[in-house]
Amino acid sequence: MKGVIFDFNGTLYWDSQLHYDAWLEYSKILRGTAFTREEMRDKMFGHTNEDIIHYAIGKKPTPEMVEKYGKEKEALYRKRCLLDRENFKLAPGAVKFLDFLKENNIPRTIATMSEWDNVEFYIKEFNLSKWFDINKIVYSDGKIPGKPAPDIFLIAAEKLNLPPEDCLVFEDAIAGINAAKAAGIGKIIAVDSIEPVEFYKNIDGLSGIIKNFDEVDRNIFALAVS
Repeated sequence: MKGVIFDFNGTLYWDSQLHYDAWLEYSKILRGTAFTREEMRDKMFGHTNEDIIHYAIGKKPTPEMVEKYGKEKEALYRKRCLLDRENFKLAPGAVKFLDFLKENNIPRTIATMSEWDNVEFYIKEFNLSKWFDINKIVYSDGKIPGKPAPDIFLIAAEKLNLPPEDCLVFEDAIAGINAAKAAGIGKIIAVDSIEPVEFYKNIDGLSGIIKNFDEVDRNIFALAVS
């Protein structure tokens, strides 16, 4: 593999429970009843706020609704992040792995369905500019279709100046895994941050499952660093 594309939420930052709790709270405001766990898995993780709001209210939201509801929900989420200081850090092994990629000049970026307010928050709080070219981060800008559409990974690979088949993607969500497959990504590794390992074992197209980034086989990058 010659380059790495990271999903962010639930992958580099294990915040799935925080998003889960924020959407449980906000979905109840939107429709009167909270999302179920199955709805969260199928309709939330990896999807845009517009997609989630559309599902919650049962009709296509206006751009004004998307902006208002999205900002309100994300403000709830960021508040939860800051209150959860014990877990407000990058995933286990991530810093060491990111240092390895940087030291060996392996191209890398982030492809997330988070919107800019959250991405800016992550850049500041996690000092992401230490490892990433901020201009190459791909995020939900209102134009990119949500996962499982392949667009976000195709754009990320293009920003790395690499064909998708030369890229390794780290993902935790089914929608993201399917998006990576649809994009023709060379290898896809599932990050088991919240689901049981068994959840991923029957998914076609995965090259591996990790529970932390210390488990990534560095030899997969031998050609890139030789």
